[in-house]
Amino acid sequence: GIISLISLAVLSYERYCTMTRTTEADTTNYRKTWTGIILSWTYSLIWTAPPLFGWSSYGPEGPGITCSVNWHSRDANNASYIVCLFIFCLVIPFGIIVYSYGRLLCAVRQASAINKGTGRAREQRILIMVVVMVLCFLLCWLPYAAVALIATFGKPGLISPTASIIPSILAKSSTVYNPIIYIFLNKQVSKRL
Repeated sequence: GIISLISLAVLSYERYCTMTRTTEADTTNYRKTWTGIILSWTYSLIWTAPPLFGWSSYGPEGPGITCSVNWHSRDANNASYIVCLFIFCLVIPFGIIVYSYGRLLCAVRQASAINKGTGRAREQRILIMVVVMVLCFLLCWLPYAAVALIATFGKPGLISPTASIIPSILAKSSTVYNPIIYIFLNKQVSKRL
């Protein structure tokens, strides 16, 4: 799950950099791509390894079909890890996504101010794509984060195993949505298909 969150943040930043760059992209140089992949996996490993070394622990999630961080433990060790996960693996990636797409939208608005005719339609398509991607990100990850925080800091037994299934499925399926959104809302991609 964390790798998908970080990958979405890296992709949004890369999309911002690519769209606002004045020179044409070099499609034969994969160095930035590999750097983004390695950065995503390394950051994710840094945040998923601590339970293996004693900071919190892993255990069954929901009805016991999947494994996740032990949300139900109430000790300070576990609570501190959950708070760090919330900040460093949800809030910060979401901030990067909002920043990147916000800056991209500003760049498109500036360009459309110069080219009045075609710029307005392009600006609206990108705005719709950005809003849909951010909403999907929130729809997928906010329920999961809320369930984790309620299970950790709320009244014991408040979140039943059955109630935690849907947020878990939404979060784990989040990587599927961005490519679908991008394909259907990007005019150039849909024309080539």
